[in-house]
Amino acid sequence: MFSLNSKLPRNRKPETHRGSALITGLAAMALFVSASGNALAGGRTMIKDFYSFLSNPGSEVHADKFRSITSPDWESIGGYSGASKNREQLIGQMAGFAKLIPDLNWEIVEMMRKGKRVVVRGRATGTPVGPLFGVDGKGKSFDIMSIDIHTIEDGKIIRSYHIEDWAGAMRQLGAK
Repeated sequence: MFSLNSKLPRNRKPETHRGSALITGLAAMALFVSASGNALAGGRTMIKDFYSFLSNPGSEVHADKFRSITSPDWESIGGYSGASKNREQLIGQMAGFAKLIPDLNWEIVEMMRKGKRVVVRGRATGTPVGPLFGVDGKGKSFDIMSIDIHTIEDGKIIRSYHIEDWAGAMRQLGAK
């Protein structure tokens, strides 16, 4: 088999079909990379829509978009208990956050994809207008990190594992 590192005898040229095979192989690789890039781009768009909902939790338009990118049996799994929420429960919880933290913003800091999984390192900021988890920050803001692992199948997010630094938010809001 011809390789880029092999040496040919001085008077011998590579056979044409071998060069064609190499070009065909490179073209196939380019198509694969392009298709993978398109799949990743589609996943990125879905994930961006997910975080747009988190940043606009009181918006019915964003809630509808969230419904369209998640499967009907999507589940949100946070904490160590293994308890989960379905998408309507999360939409309800986030509507409460919209009233409590009107300036809530959830930013994607970094996104990585491997197979069906998309891992997002996020940053949530906001200024609660009342007590958050029992802590009255009296106009103070929080700035916390989150890590989420989303599973995508058949063009929909089917599951999201997540952890947020709410303890850090409580320290920031309660700091004197």
